[in-house]
Amino acid sequence: MFNCSKFGTQAILVHIFFTKDHNKADIKEFETLVLSAGLSVLDIVTCSRKEPNSKYFVGEGKAEEIAEKVKISSASVVIFDHALSPAQERNLECLCQCRVIDRTGLILSIFSQRARTHEGKLQVELAQLRYIATRLVRGWTHLERQKGGISLLRGPGETQLETDRRLLRNRMNTIKLRLAKVERRREQGRYARASIPTILLVGYTNAGKSTLFNSITEASVDVADKLFTTLDPTLKRLNIPTIGNIVLADTVGFIQHLPHHLVASFKSTLQETQQAKLLLHIVDATDQCINIKIDAVKKVLVEINANHISTLLVMNKIDQLDNFIPRIDRNTDNEPVRVWLSAQNADGITLLMQALSELLIRKHKIIRYNLRLPPQASRLRSLFYQLQAIEQEWSEQDGSIRLLVKIPIVQWYRLCKREVELLDYLV
Repeated sequence: MFNCSKFGTQAILVHIFFTKDHNKADIKEFETLVLSAGLSVLDIVTCSRKEPNSKYFVGEGKAEEIAEKVKISSASVVIFDHALSPAQERNLECLCQCRVIDRTGLILSIFSQRARTHEGKLQVELAQLRYIATRLVRGWTHLERQKGGISLLRGPGETQLETDRRLLRNRMNTIKLRLAKVERRREQGRYARASIPTILLVGYTNAGKSTLFNSITEASVDVADKLFTTLDPTLKRLNIPTIGNIVLADTVGFIQHLPHHLVASFKSTLQETQQAKLLLHIVDATDQCINIKIDAVKKVLVEINANHISTLLVMNKIDQLDNFIPRIDRNTDNEPVRVWLSAQNADGITLLMQALSELLIRKHKIIRYNLRLPPQASRLRSLFYQLQAIEQEWSEQDGSIRLLVKIPIVQWYRLCKREVELLDYLV
């Protein structure tokens, strides 16, 4: 898979300001992305423009300045914090005599390093192939592309470029078929846990989602102060006393200017988001660009059709704020809308669980029933134990069993539809 570090580790960064507001946080995030890809930064070139130049994206003078910096510093790669066209990349490479990569290629490189599961690797490869498909011409401008000839039995033959495109299409189709199989398995898993509410952690990359996930579930998901540390989703079952079992899922972090074909390639993974009952939007409370990043996450949620799902804001990293204690912010209906906590120190986790309990009870009404099961209905007793819905149990003299069950009303109706005799056992 594509990895920009194979071209060398010495990089010159280029960031263009297209507005009067020079947001230094954008450059800081760009530099963090580059460091997350395993590269070292030699220099950062900035300038202001009203619109991109069609030939070099930057002006010709700035392009020559970049080429001069590459020559002096012996940089091996130039990385733009913007989306470049194939022609712009080719022109810049001819001028700088080194590899030129745009923001999309940089993110793809990080993804290729982070993917661990079979599905994650397939999704990254599909995204990379879609990206490379528009850049095949560059590889064959140095030679005659005609493979065949009149004297050969196969006829004039096809060009090398056409061959590459055909192979690329075939590989993409193969990956799509494999991902379809994985998605069918995912769908079966979602169906099996349809009665259990799913809560997803979403948020900007490096906001602390995995740290919070580990703190709540005692899992061991990789945590690092890098962008896109988590790429493959992780699901864990969790029991909340007032609710019962839920499924908590950690997902890939979002980022500004996330390429559309990346979202498309990770559609099957992000479908977990669409099936969720509640989203926990993790926010770095110490971030100076907090509102910009919240809006960036909301924009991605709109793109994946998950903006209709109820969301609870989780303001993380309050341990880095002065004299700040965990708390729950509520709206006029007394519903929790924001929880302030520190996932690193586990401060405020109990408040988060309280907020989750309140929201889930409001959205998924919990009911209690008394049941009297005859001896031959032991299968139903076992089923309620599997659902962890039994609060009390006692035996009667005639051999029957009395149960006090606590269960979400939606789950109860689903059971009654499947186990028609259940209503006969109500006391």
